Amino acid sequence: MNERDALRQLAADLPHAGDDAAVVGDTVITTDMLHERTDFPPGTNRYTAGWRAVGASLSDVAAMGARATAAVAVYADAEFDPDRLDRFVAGAVDVCEAVGAEYVGGDLDSHEEFTTASTAIGDVTDAGPVTRSGATPGDALCVTGEWGRSAAALRLFERGDEAPVERANDLFRFVPRVADGVALADRAAAMMDSSDGLARSLHQLAEASEVGFALDPDRLPVHPAVDGVAEGPTDRFELAAHFGEDFELVCAVPEADLDDAREACPGGLARVGTVVDAADGVTADGDPLADRGYTHG
Repeated sequence: MNERDALRQLAADLPHAGDDAAVVGDTVITTDMLHERTDFPPGTNRYTAGWRAVGASLSDVAAMGARATAAVAVYADAEFDPDRLDRFVAGAVDVCEAVGAEYVGGDLDSHEEFTTASTAIGDVTDAGPVTRSGATPGDALCVTGEWGRSAAALRLFERGDEAPVERANDLFRFVPRVADGVALADRAAAMMDSSDGLARSLHQLAEASEVGFALDPDRLPVHPAVDGVAEGPTDRFELAAHFGEDFELVCAVPEADLDDAREACPGGLARVGTVVDAADGVTADGDPLADRGYTHG
């Protein structure tokens, strides 16, 4: 499924679609669906699945610069296993607590494969929601955290022996950047989360803001786990920029606010490039950056 094509098709009937979450008054709301086949590789335990599923929705709240308040989830599986259900809920509860939100329930169902759908809500700050459409040429292109975490986890899952799988589960349990999103609410001109990967996120932001981006790959903070699985520099950049599912924030920050934004973000904020004119496109080291990343399917 090409999500962007689907959103373009729906745009005439749903003009507000396209940002990471919907805004209703002072509330943001978002929902996500994840499947065992496409989102949870063999070796992913249910605690990690609960954490990651609810975390994905909390990350969308963060991308709007909102304070996360609560989340719910649907849990569906081919057979009922009380221990797996308990571990899933424990992960959901813990990721909510990690960002100051509360897990408040959900629904149970049966399905041919383990499937979960999560919904998170949050409160908009006095600065208002941050959308994808406010970037201006000359702004600093910035990111939170470190990149390639999920890609490194997948490589470890693929190895299959016990120690790497334990480490892979740990890497899959990211902390949503809610605190950073709130800190950036009155400092970022445009923002989104990186669930589809850095490269694809830049193309999405460029389209929404009608700008281009000049990325400096050497400035991109790469998670240390990537160096243990990457097969050389090209693969390292591939895992960090194109794989996706890191759930970091990508934003444009006016130059005048950059130092303040760096100091305000507890998860760290790195400048990795500059917003440029739309005619200049999206580039990395001056070369076109492929619009390639995670694809829903």
